[in-house]
Amino acid sequence: MKREINPQESNRAKAFQLWMSSPMPMVTLVKTLDVSRLVKASKKSDIKFTTLMCWCIGKAASQVEEFFTLPEKGKLFQYDRLAINVIVTNRYNGLNSCDIPFSEDLKRFNQDHLELTHKAENECKSSFLEDYMIIGTSAMTQTELDCIVNQYTDQFCNPMVMWGKYRKGLLKTTLPVSFQFHHVQMDGGHAARFLQRLQDVINNTDALNEAYNKR
Repeated sequence: MKREINPQESNRAKAFQLWMSSPMPMVTLVKTLDVSRLVKASKKSDIKFTTLMCWCIGKAASQVEEFFTLPEKGKLFQYDRLAINVIVTNRYNGLNSCDIPFSEDLKRFNQDHLELTHKAENECKSSFLEDYMIIGTSAMTQTELDCIVNQYTDQFCNPMVMWGKYRKGLLKTTLPVSFQFHHVQMDGGHAARFLQRLQDVINNTDALNEAYNKR
């Protein structure tokens, strides 16, 4: 559910006052993640690496209160559920946008991801979830990237996680991740804690067991 709230009665009151009218309110943090366990889980479960990344992002974000509020057109809204947006290359080589509802159940999330992206690929239509706080993602896996800074438009204030191709090393596999967010939604400290939670989720063998035991 999505509902408008009074910014002055929220814990983002000061940030709303400072940053809502800023011409450039977006902040980008970059962190290199150890994704060794995620690569292993993907190979053992046949769940795509990008799907696992999206699930881990949703899992980490669900533990951060600030992800459930979002500024939009001078107002502040509160949500009670999250979704992950992915970009799909359709059968005509065009691009479509697809919102995947986040579920704690990894199998359910994987099923929704497969069904919705397959539909977007074949029907060449974007799909959106209006009552969810959407976390954007962009996986440019054709090449290794150090950092991504996205363009800003006041039509899209949602947080976004972006990455390129992961890097295989002798002892571990790493992935630089760029996280862009609106300063009204959260501060740098919240964003840094989210990135650490994301690493913790990736490292958590209990959370990844569903992927290991899918077969």
